[in-house]
Amino acid sequence: MADPAADLEFESLTPTHWAAIGLAAVTAAVHLLLGLSFLPHWMGVAFLVATAGFLLGIWLVLADHRRRLVYLVGIPFIGAQIVLWYVLNEPTGLADVTVAGAVDKVAQALLIVALVVLLIRGDREP
Repeated sequence: MADPAADLEFESLTPTHWAAIGLAAVTAAVHLLLGLSFLPHWMGVAFLVATAGFLLGIWLVLADHRRRLVYLVGIPFIGAQIVLWYVLNEPTGLADVTVAGAVDKVAQALLIVALVVLLIRGDREP
């Protein structure tokens, strides 16, 4: 059986890549915990699908597979989640935001910034 780690490429990863990977891992972990807690409700399934999306994005970047496309798809994927969270939760103030929600949305907002930076810089840092 082939070793999946053999296909990973770390040499070209910049500090911005590692920051984005860390942020994606944080939001994947939050979605996994929420998904498991909501099962068997459809929201649980939705959270687990989002978890899979973040993990797939991490793997594709680590495998150096069409990174630019990953950034381009990742930005609206994350943006849609932020909008859906707001629509479904309708927070009127900070008291309406859970710790998990705050950690997730901050990580997601920073991840969008990182993806835009990576997209603009074309995988390189100055």
